[in-house]
Amino acid sequence: MPAARADVRRVFDGMPPSKKDKKAPTAAAVDRIGALPDEILHHLLSFLPAQEAVRTCVLARRWRHLWKFATGLRIVEFEDARSVQDVRKFVDHLLILRGHVGLNTFELELSGFSEDDVPYLNLWTRLAVLCNVRALTLHLYHIEFLCAKLDGLPLVSQHLRTLDLRGVSLQGSFLDFSRCPALEDLKMRHCQIDVDKMSSLSLKRLSIIFCRSALDHRVSVSAPCLVSFTLDSFAGRTPLLESMPTLEIAYVELGRACSDFCHNYINRGFCGANVAPCVNCLGYSDESRNTVLLGAICNAKHLELISPLGMVWFCTSVLCLFHCLYLFAS
Repeated sequence: MPAARADVRRVFDGMPPSKKDKKAPTAAAVDRIGALPDEILHHLLSFLPAQEAVRTCVLARRWRHLWKFATGLRIVEFEDARSVQDVRKFVDHLLILRGHVGLNTFELELSGFSEDDVPYLNLWTRLAVLCNVRALTLHLYHIEFLCAKLDGLPLVSQHLRTLDLRGVSLQGSFLDFSRCPALEDLKMRHCQIDVDKMSSLSLKRLSIIFCRSALDHRVSVSAPCLVSFTLDSFAGRTPLLESMPTLEIAYVELGRACSDFCHNYINRGFCGANVAPCVNCLGYSDESRNTVLLGAICNAKHLELISPLGMVWFCTSVLCLFHCLYLFAS
């Protein structure tokens, strides 16, 4: 394997692989994989980590450039990388050598990112979009709850269908998908969501799990074609959901870090029967009285609403539970 790694470095340096210690195949050997059409090999290489896909260049003359046309890139940390900088150097060379060859999938899964690495993360993301990527995955893992900040510019793509984000900080207009008409699936987990509005006319499935917002106002969500919606353990002010007339499945669980809960539950009551309602329930002067959650999801065919037991004091009244969720937009 060390010899194979050396040959990969030679390819990145523009030199042919070394012929030392190579043995001629036996007459009985049959290369069935190598006999496959290039298009199939390009697809097969997309399932390998990018480092392993590049190493196939030493297999035979035909394989020397096949990795450049793989339909997908999976960039993960590799064993001989001593730091994120090693991974960064590899990815920079990889993207330069393959050019703007089209991509179906682009997956980046790394840990230990620092602020100095964030510009490269943004650059790689934009390059993947330029390659007409259809499924974009960014999974970043940190020891503490620290998120890598993506730039606040919106994505522009006629091809992007799936966006899967983990451990990133979203700001500005990044979640404005008005110029991504093919986007149908958006997943966000352990993300910092500090945008005023999330909008898409094409989105069908939206999942927001263990995310948070530091804003003093609500994140507005406009996705009128949404079919499936999941909101699980959101920290901060509950997002304001606009009309979702086509919604079929909705799962909402208010986590303990949610800023919107009825303060009167401390006294085992609720604002509907209290002379002095708390600010989280009835303290708003919104004349339209549009609800934050129920107004958008109440027509779903399959609806599951969950509130932490500590907030409802084991209350069995359906009215109490709905009143706790019946939040008015400020």
